[in-house]
Amino acid sequence: MYTIQPLGMQTASTNIGERMGRSQGLSDSKRGPVIGGHLGNKSIRDISWLLNIPRSTVSGIITKWKQLGTTATLPPSGRPRHMTGRGQHMLKRTVRRSRQLSAESIAKDLQTWCGLQMSPTTVRRELHGMGLNGRAAASKPSITKCNAKHRMPWCKATGP
Repeated sequence: MYTIQPLGMQTASTNIGERMGRSQGLSDSKRGPVIGGHLGNKSIRDISWLLNIPRSTVSGIITKWKQLGTTATLPPSGRPRHMTGRGQHMLKRTVRRSRQLSAESIAKDLQTWCGLQMSPTTVRRELHGMGLNGRAAASKPSITKCNAKHRMPWCKATGP
């Protein structure tokens, strides 16, 4: 059975300083007493006060323990990203240098420069995530002299 030892009264300044910003999470040595306090019929508020941990954190630890049976940090879900931050920077630089390049040529360039081997589809997906989308130029009909003669009255009629 876990026992809870109060950490003592702390001043508001140290307490606020400890709780500000995003932290790395609690160690297993701090999660155990939370579960021990819960099994000892302590309220979330009491456990929070005794261990100097936010109530939401205590509640989250207890909920996780009830659902999963463990308080250990689980690995993140999903597949790891193929491209690192450095690779993304290189990709953006390559595209900004020459916007006319195809996804196939960009993939080849990244393989020779960075050693990143990826398909053109992955290149397109990464560029789309950066807000750089490839679009074909709109086709414009060849304006011949005859076509220009017919279009000129229409342009003058619809103009400002």
